[in-house]
Amino acid sequence: MSGQNNTVFLSLGGNLGDPAASMAAALRLLDADAQTSVTAVSSLYRTPPWGKLDQPDFLNAAAALSTRLSPRALLDLCLDAERKLKRVREERWGPRLIDIDILVFGERVIHETGLEVPHPRMLERAFVLAPLAEIAPDLAVGGRSVAERLGAVDAAGIERLPSGRDWWLRRT
Repeated sequence: MSGQNNTVFLSLGGNLGDPAASMAAALRLLDADAQTSVTAVSSLYRTPPWGKLDQPDFLNAAAALSTRLSPRALLDLCLDAERKLKRVREERWGPRLIDIDILVFGERVIHETGLEVPHPRMLERAFVLAPLAEIAPDLAVGGRSVAERLGAVDAAGIERLPSGRDWWLRRT
């Protein structure tokens, strides 16, 4: 089902294997869809674990997409990319090869089983807000910009890596 173009923001992360390569592969899979194109990608960020602390640091990034897919169809595309990259869901907030979350889908507010937009916990997570603020600092979520939101959370331990925004295109 195709409709109008929507601007969507995603969060990507992982801490097992080569998370940068997994995120790059996921972005290329999404970009290969005829109705979706990646329009911006943040640098890579090294971030401490959140929720479950006894695991390796994560790499995180944010991406902007333009898509004609419905929110549910985009979620299915993201989950399919995770499956192709061998994501196994075993433990909440636990180690993972790849994780893709839809943060914002245009102006929509969605409360469906398995799909909540804006992402319900994004505003309390610096590992989401730091990369997102790099590519969309003025994006308003809940009446305040992402840059303002980032300033209001603890960003200790988050390190922007010197990857540049085209890191995902250089990975094989």
